[in-house]
Amino acid sequence: MKNARFAPHVLALILSAGAVLSTPAQASGQWKWRDASGSIQYSDRPPPQGTPESAILARPRASTARIVSKPVEAASAASGAVNRPSAPTAKSGENELDAKRRKLEEEEKAKQQADEAKQAKDRAENCTRAKAYQRTLNDGIRISRTNSQGEREILDDAGRADEMRRTLDAIKDNCQ
Repeated sequence: MKNARFAPHVLALILSAGAVLSTPAQASGQWKWRDASGSIQYSDRPPPQGTPESAILARPRASTARIVSKPVEAASAASGAVNRPSAPTAKSGENELDAKRRKLEEEEKAKQQADEAKQAKDRAENCTRAKAYQRTLNDGIRISRTNSQGEREILDDAGRADEMRRTLDAIKDNCQ
């Protein structure tokens, strides 16, 4: 492979292109205005007080403008102009209470909806189980269970009929 070296003029061209492309990003936080003598001024600070709005040619982006405006507020506070927040009114207190009440109602409603959804899910599962058990009973498959003494017993026709009746009641209650 050839030794990859740039000619000095190519390197200078690349560096100057990089510098040109990077300046708009830096200049975006700059103020630009025409002063009283007519010359154009560039600064990272806003123009002096009394500069007409028509003389301001460019402003920084919103995020930079917020940062710049804070020192102006500090300067006005230092000069004696005190900005005090207005006392909370009765309406704002009522609005806060209404907001809290609405929030509690929404939380309660969400909890109730979650409970209803859980109950619906449980009913659907019970319905599925009851229908499967009914199919087992209808198919005539032997069903055994453990009695009170812990012994295994097989359901007879009467026991199967009782189980069928209980299963139908469960289906009626859960499958609606």
